[in-house]
Amino acid sequence: MSHPGDIFYAKMNIPASEPPSQSIMRAARLLAEADAMIVTAGAGMGVDSGMPDFRGEAGLWRAYPALGRARLHFAKIASPQRFADNPRLAWGFYGHRLNLYRATAPHEGFHILRKIAARLPHGAFVFTSNVDGHFQRAGFDEERVVECHGSIHWLQCLQPCADEIWPATELHPDIDEEHCELLSAPPLCPRCHRLARPNILMFGDWGWIDRREREQMARLNTWRAGVRSPVVLEIGAGQAIPTVRHFGEVQGCPLIRLNPRDGAVRRSEDVSLPMNGLEGLRAIAQALGGFAAGD
Repeated sequence: MSHPGDIFYAKMNIPASEPPSQSIMRAARLLAEADAMIVTAGAGMGVDSGMPDFRGEAGLWRAYPALGRARLHFAKIASPQRFADNPRLAWGFYGHRLNLYRATAPHEGFHILRKIAARLPHGAFVFTSNVDGHFQRAGFDEERVVECHGSIHWLQCLQPCADEIWPATELHPDIDEEHCELLSAPPLCPRCHRLARPNILMFGDWGWIDRREREQMARLNTWRAGVRSPVVLEIGAGQAIPTVRHFGEVQGCPLIRLNPRDGAVRRSEDVSLPMNGLEGLRAIAQALGGFAAGD
């Protein structure tokens, strides 16, 4: 006899697996009884799409050997000072990432999240530290995404000379990947014609223009005020920079944490699933199919 979730699962083109564990069933029940979902996502959400994992020096240097040869840590390359000191190296790193994010398709977990959100009266709102823009590419409403560290798809003046940002749609960096160096002309500020940088919050960053993020947060707060019983679904958010984890933990509602390494939760009503994002989302979707079938 097939599991009742298999029908729902098959419609999403996901192969059925073993019956879900008790923790997965608890997560599914929380979502089945919620009126909204707050998706909080960190870097682990992108790993299933094939994105580099910058966890620790080894992850960064494996993806960017030139930075390893120079013994450059993430905090040193992801810095406005690096743009001032060596703009071709800084733009080699961020330009390669821009090209990579454009060329990489969001994995099916994004589709699963949209399916879950469609079941809920108030849908979902996303809060993410990822700068890749993949939630929007996967079909999430631009008006329901908070990018708390900014987006690589927007630019600003390095100085900055004004409180202005602009889309990076016309920027197509030519990168020497072996040396992590920009070969084409770097982008310039249209106002002062000096160097531009991504509109991303970096280390030691006092010049980040956060206007777009503040507008996104204002929309989230308005939506949140009309929601009665949400559930936070956290995916791949680490503790090294705990912005995403902290945001989810202070929402005053149950939290489901998908994390294969740092999955511990603090409260009995929360659920820990020591799984990567795609694996956990598939399992939750299967369990939710059981609820949809009256299980």
